[in-house]
Amino acid sequence: MDLLTLQGLLMTGLLRGGLYALMAVGLALVFGVMNICHFAHGEYYVLGAYAAFFAHVTWGLHPAIAILVAAVLSFLAGAVSEKLLFYPLRKLNQSGWVMNAFLLTAGLSVVLQSTYRLAFGTKYRGITQYWNASVTLFGMTVAADRLVAFGIALVTISGLWLFLQKTPTGRAIRAVSQDERGAMLMGIDLDRIQTLTFALGSMLAGIGGASLLSLSPAYPYAGSKPLISSWFVVTIAGLGNIYGAVVGGFIVGLFESVSYFALGQGWQEVASLLLLMLLLLFKPTGLFGTNIKTVWE
Repeated sequence: MDLLTLQGLLMTGLLRGGLYALMAVGLALVFGVMNICHFAHGEYYVLGAYAAFFAHVTWGLHPAIAILVAAVLSFLAGAVSEKLLFYPLRKLNQSGWVMNAFLLTAGLSVVLQSTYRLAFGTKYRGITQYWNASVTLFGMTVAADRLVAFGIALVTISGLWLFLQKTPTGRAIRAVSQDERGAMLMGIDLDRIQTLTFALGSMLAGIGGASLLSLSPAYPYAGSKPLISSWFVVTIAGLGNIYGAVVGGFIVGLFESVSYFALGQGWQEVASLLLLMLLLLFKPTGLFGTNIKTVWE
């Protein structure tokens, strides 16, 4: 393997890993705070993709504004979903609501997919590119759309880190993730924090769908692969650990790039699943997992 090929593999892996990390962070956030295995996460990715498509193509908005519209819409959709579905579930069944929520997310996924199909049909809605440009890095030509999507992922994750570390609301989210009862005794409104958490997780997924519109068009079932990739990253990293999800995203991205080069198309999924199986055998909690759920150590 020559130096140019190695640089290309590293570049491809990092770009892919950044986008995996963005989706996985939203999933890890919801699990870390609410303890919910969120199987409708991919549908908010689809919502973001549709929102960006109509904002950019139909309304003619600038790509940055279109992605912002997708972020706001997916945030609101997540907040409404939590208030209409998960909030009543917590109130009606306080002891066993987490298991019921797991089933609820699976049902919500089917409902949202059917809603998208009825509203938009099964037609693929995508764009050729947001920005008509390319950049040469280490001898490799990279589309500007891919670089911008990677940059958006890094900025979004960094913004979330600052929010969780530096703001009173962010610290409240971390407190709830570590000890719900203790957080309630300190006067933290648990319902408000859980609604905000679900909305933030949905927003991260929506930003991912909007950022990747030129690479992955919107259609009702487009969220399946991002969901699987997100769960793969979160499981490898350790459930509920955002820091681990970021690092895990880059690990998976690099691993898939190398396995694609070494084994060929289609085999990177097999190699990734083998990696996951070995990891679960020898370290069931994941690379960064602990015995408790946590948002950010």
